[in-house]
Amino acid sequence: NVGHYTFGEGSLSVLPSVVQKKRLGPAQHVIYLVDEYFRENGSIVDQLGAESQDRLIHVVTDTEPTTNYIDGIYNELINEIDPAKYSAVVGIGGGITLDTAKAISNLLGNGGRASDYQGWDLLEMPGIYKIGIPTLSGTGAEATRTCVMTNPNTGAKMGMNSDYSIYDQLILDPNLTLSVPREQYFYT
Repeated sequence: NVGHYTFGEGSLSVLPSVVQKKRLGPAQHVIYLVDEYFRENGSIVDQLGAESQDRLIHVVTDTEPTTNYIDGIYNELINEIDPAKYSAVVGIGGGITLDTAKAISNLLGNGGRASDYQGWDLLEMPGIYKIGIPTLSGTGAEATRTCVMTNPNTGAKMGMNSDYSIYDQLILDPNLTLSVPREQYFYT
C-alpha cells in the first residue's frame, strides 16, 4: 500500500513542504515529471514549488511509454547529475505520467535499463522517494505495484511489477480534475 496520503481541495499546496523534507545531505535535486497537457497551464507548474536545481520534464502522453523512452529520460538525468543527488521523483498527470515517474524512480534506485525489470519482482532495491499526483480519475496507476511500458524490440507490453514500484506518497486534490477536457472527464 501507499505509505502516505494527503487529500482534499487545495492539497497540492502541501507538495513544496513534502519535497523539502526529502532534500537531505547531497540529495537536493527533485525530478518533476509533468503531463505534457500542463505545458500550456503554467499555473499548475507554478504550484509545484520546483527550485532552480530541480529538473522538470513534460511527459509525452499521446502513446504509452516505451522502454526506450524511459531509458532516454533516465540516461539524460544520470548524465546531468550523479543519481545519488536526486531526493525525490514527483509525477503529476494521468496514468502514463504516473507510470513514467514510477519507472524513473525504479531505475534511479537500481540502475540498468527499463527492459531489465519488465516482469515480476525483478527490482532488487527501492527507487528514490516517489510522490504521485493524479489529475484524472480511473487509471489507478497511482495505487498499483506496476508501471506499464512497451518494449519496441520485443513488442511486449509489460510492467515493472514490484512492491518497490508503489508510490511512497499520494496527493489527491480534486481541484486538479477541473482542467480535464469535458469529453475526457466523462470517461474518467
